[in-house]
Amino acid sequence: MRTVDPVKHAAQRRRILDAAAACFAEKGFHGTRTADICARAGMSPGNLFHYFPSKHAIIIAILEQEDLDTAAYLTELMHVEDALAALFALIDVVVSLAADPAYTDLVLDTAAEAKRDQGIAALLARNDRQLRAGIADLLRRAAAAGQIDDTLDPAGAATWVAAQFDGLFARGATDPDFAPLDQTPMLHLLLTRFLGAGHA
Repeated sequence: MRTVDPVKHAAQRRRILDAAAACFAEKGFHGTRTADICARAGMSPGNLFHYFPSKHAIIIAILEQEDLDTAAYLTELMHVEDALAALFALIDVVVSLAADPAYTDLVLDTAAEAKRDQGIAALLARNDRQLRAGIADLLRRAAAAGQIDDTLDPAGAATWVAAQFDGLFARGATDPDFAPLDQTPMLHLLLTRFLGAGHA
């Protein structure tokens, strides 16, 4: 019986997900063929189907990996002593993602697909809840440290911080003159004043 090398298996799996994400961003979920993913990943259909039975399974796996990556990053931030600095580090990561046209296209195409697919909608909702919960935890810590307005409701404020993230992707997709990285100082200022923070 042939044994599976878990490291190689994980690497191949990630290779397929990266190739699929690039294809979905470029052609959309429905416009992407399995053959497109195979070509970008440099493998045969038989090899691809050994890892994923369908294109739908691939997009579900992409969202599940996003969930795991987000959880890992939020866990890292929880160990940063300065909660406000950790929050602004998160903001800067999201801005850098919004500055990537391919990632923005993938985000918006996946959101559109969620209107037609309950499984995708459930995963996006779970990812969103996790992100907002992480932001709320950072806000609670920042408030306890006297870094922000302690009268703000953390959960409600987290929803509005997340809404700014949504706006970055939507504006980037519809306004060709909008450069997310150039808007970082303005976003910092907006959130600093909203939170009643002394962040410069």
